Amino acid sequence: MLVNIDREWTIREIAKETSISVGYTHAVVSTLLRLRYINRNEKHKLAVLNPATLLKRWAAFHQYDYINSFLEYYTFEKELDVFLTKIEKKIANEKYALTSLTGAWLVSPYVRPIDIHFYVENKNRAKELAKLLNIKPTAGVGNVRIVIPYDKGVFYGLKSIRGIKVVSNVQLFVDLFNYPARGEEAAQNLYNIMEKEWSQVLIGGSNVR
Repeated sequence: MLVNIDREWTIREIAKETSISVGYTHAVVSTLLRLRYINRNEKHKLAVLNPATLLKRWAAFHQYDYINSFLEYYTFEKELDVFLTKIEKKIANEKYALTSLTGAWLVSPYVRPIDIHFYVENKNRAKELAKLLNIKPTAGVGNVRIVIPYDKGVFYGLKSIRGIKVVSNVQLFVDLFNYPARGEEAAQNLYNIMEKEWSQVLIGGSNVR
């Protein structure tokens, strides 16, 4: 709902979109309604009432470093843009999505990343993509971190920037919010962008803050 801020939903539509049972979706929606993060209009359609509050509440509990699994790799390529071009050319047709400071850098350059993080579906796909990118596994912390997500929902709403796949701004924000090494700064810069976008959708921006 945060990714599609201008859309109204039925419970069944949300369940179908997220591949979650109608019963569980109903339980979650009931909680969101009670907490006034979403509302239901006269046509019984659901929409986000206060996107900023909902997003920050989610982000506060989201621990990117702990809920995901990380595979450490190393590239000898020193230039970020050169490696990003390699991603564009070598794995264009693969399922992946950049996140963390690298993803934020592509959306709006603010904090320059020193490593590259991207989601893939599972460890087998990670190994295959590592071969395509010619990156090597390392016992320590690498400068390329392939992330196995806690939930495949991280791929929802991904976009292409310069031919490179990046998670949605919503996912980027929650991944960065509690992330060290200037993650909070990058998250705030990203939030400023989202706030402007929300203001164009929600009348006068009055529901955003």
